[in-house]
Amino acid sequence: MDYNWLRAAHILSVIAWMAGLLMLPRLIIYRLEGEGNPGLVEAMDKAALRLQKIILSPAMHMTWLFGGLLIWQNWQSIHHQPAFWFKIVMVVGLTIVHFYFTRLRKAVIAQPSYISSKKLRLINEIPFVIAIMVVIAAVVYI
Repeated sequence: MDYNWLRAAHILSVIAWMAGLLMLPRLIIYRLEGEGNPGLVEAMDKAALRLQKIILSPAMHMTWLFGGLLIWQNWQSIHHQPAFWFKIVMVVGLTIVHFYFTRLRKAVIAQPSYISSKKLRLINEIPFVIAIMVVIAAVVYI
């Protein structure tokens, strides 16, 4: 596959993945704060599950696939760059956050007091902070 098409597919996958990572915790927060409203709780649970299955998880897999293909095509020119390895560590970090959020969605359904909405609001910033570091590494250092 052409390098530029791979790059475009990778960027679009990352955008979708980041959107999902930023939205899923918000849906969980809305669910937690609407605990007295069964209709809202049900709607947020349904929306979070759909987000996870339709956008979040497929986008993560596509990000890894297209990123892996880009690495494979450019291994000789990138494997010695510290910024490349930094980005790999950050993507692994995003993947850990992804699985934490998806596990958290299930945990909150089982036990709404599992986490406070205040704590989740703080945790919700992690993906964006990682994204900032990856973009700086990609643009400034490579």
